[in-house]
Amino acid sequence: GLPECPFCGEAAERELEAHVRARHGFLLGAPDTGDGEQLYECPMCSLTCTDIQILEEHVDLHLEEHSFSEGGNIRDLELAQWLQTEEDKRQRSEEEKREREEFKKLQRQYGLDNSGGYKQQFLKNMEREVDRGRMQPFEYHKRKADMMECLAFGIDDGKTKTSGVIEALCKYYQNENKDVRHVWLSAGVDHFHSSLGDRGWGCGYRNFQMLLSSLLQNSLYNDCLRDTTLIPSIPKIQSLIEDAWKEGFDPHGASHFNNRLHGTKAWIGACEIYSLLTSLRIKCQIIDFHKPTGPTGTHPRLFEWVLRYYSTDNEGGVKVACTSKPPIYLQHQGHSRTVVGIEERKNKTLCLLLFDPGCPSQEMQKLLKQNSDGTSLKLLRKFVGSLKEKQYQIVAIDGVLSLEEKAARCHASQVLTSEKIP
Repeated sequence: GLPECPFCGEAAERELEAHVRARHGFLLGAPDTGDGEQLYECPMCSLTCTDIQILEEHVDLHLEEHSFSEGGNIRDLELAQWLQTEEDKRQRSEEEKREREEFKKLQRQYGLDNSGGYKQQFLKNMEREVDRGRMQPFEYHKRKADMMECLAFGIDDGKTKTSGVIEALCKYYQNENKDVRHVWLSAGVDHFHSSLGDRGWGCGYRNFQMLLSSLLQNSLYNDCLRDTTLIPSIPKIQSLIEDAWKEGFDPHGASHFNNRLHGTKAWIGACEIYSLLTSLRIKCQIIDFHKPTGPTGTHPRLFEWVLRYYSTDNEGGVKVACTSKPPIYLQHQGHSRTVVGIEERKNKTLCLLLFDPGCPSQEMQKLLKQNSDGTSLKLLRKFVGSLKEKQYQIVAIDGVLSLEEKAARCHASQVLTSEKIP
């Protein structure tokens, strides 16, 4: 059959475009604008323009669309529906692609993307150093052999450890007489820095090593830690957390990691530290500072809590108290650190002393030869105005659990592990 005219519906006896031009034309008597300028109106969509050539091109587009719909035997409504369906499909596909990319990004961010764990990252980063000429091949092979041996025994190689900082601080505070009225410190905490194997994701594990370094020197915890005489490597800590999950601790958290940490670059947080310590019969609690309690997003309640923790049983009038209190694990979104003490200043303000696993060993070494002005202490000091994340969680250690208490806590962790500070 002959093509139908989109304007009069008649079968066009000649070519459709010629029919439209002859029978219907472009000039539809559009009014003069009053200033001598003629307006031309499109017969198909009422678009008006002042240039006859632009209008011709515009109508040609309509005609092309129409001949397409006639040729494919799709009426206008069907065409509109088809176009809408295609648009919906495209949007759905883009949405799914976005979701997939977001999910992959989260997996990468939390180390669950099957790209290997500590060992693989260590080797890859060393290979990169060799390629860039920063490491000799013989050093690569030596460090690889050392790493494999440490991993086989499940112990940390100690290459990122700085010891003696607490002792240096004690000495410094004894002589400092300008700003600090009292200071309380945890005893015997070694600092551990992230290495080539865990850069970017190992902070939780490094903080656990810091806690452990202090507990191993505290006779109260001898019985709990008789199987742990040396600081475990990160893959070993991952296995210890998996063991805690197998015992029944925090099934909700375990399922988040598909019950697997070893061989991944998975970030851990306060709940995993709680599960691990409790499985070792170390009594601890998670405290959740879930919103700021001071002006401009600050957390003075957190500082007051830490002061109470250290000063309880250490109330004496001494200026520098090297307490037997274990350090505190401090978590916020994306990072964690270890609280090793607190200053009470002469102007009544409080200042936390933090070991940060992101702080390189070279920087920490500066604290060992602490100059009298205390400039290196900037590395550790955090005043109330410096901690302004929305939420913080702490894991605080307080003694040893009996087997019955451990079992009760295991059961409770299947329901709730966190106490909220109002």
